[in-house]
Amino acid sequence: MPARRNPAASSESVDNYLKAILALSGPEERRVASTSLAARLGVAPASVTNMLQKLGAAPSPLVEYERHHGVLLSPAGRRRALEVLRHHRLIETFLYELLDYPIEEVHAEAERLEHFISERFEERIAAKLGHPKFDPHGHCIPAMDGKMPKQKSVSLTDVEHEGAFVVDSVSDWDAPLLKRLKARGIAPGVRLRTRRRTPDDDYAVSLGNSSRILHLSPDAAGAIRLCSVHH
Repeated sequence: MPARRNPAASSESVDNYLKAILALSGPEERRVASTSLAARLGVAPASVTNMLQKLGAAPSPLVEYERHHGVLLSPAGRRRALEVLRHHRLIETFLYELLDYPIEEVHAEAERLEHFISERFEERIAAKLGHPKFDPHGHCIPAMDGKMPKQKSVSLTDVEHEGAFVVDSVSDWDAPLLKRLKARGIAPGVRLRTRRRTPDDDYAVSLGNSSRILHLSPDAAGAIRLCSVHH
């Protein structure tokens, strides 16, 4: 199998930029502001501008960048971002299911390893796991060809009515928060009922058939995405 890696995307820093743009652009593949990218990566805005100019000027450009108009991934940049994301989510699944890593530790470990595994190692991990479609957080794992179905879910913060839902995914961005949510029983696949709230309330939910109400902070609610339960 020929190598998929773009030589211009060989550095860990470049991979991190491409993956961040992919995440921030969302399912709509909208343009990403440099300020949003700087905040996501924890770097100075000037550094972001320099990197985006470099990636856009490469022989095979990885981004489409216009100053003051944000950035989009080019087709080559999107392929590489999805390749790295596949590595990341396969590694997370491997660590969690086969090496018994705590759920709150797999993201940071995968961040360190995702840039360096070979395609052969990637294929062996996928085969060993039975070619999983989702990682432990409920996020889709891109296929070998880069295809990834769009998950139809909503943030808990956008749900304003009482109703029955299933937890579709939980953000892996904040490890301590992820640990607290798991301790409270909130994980992908769990049935959850939203409760009526007033504007001053935290987000009130109950799990399964329990009548016990859990109160979640806005940060915690923002980390949870839900799918409707159809009866």
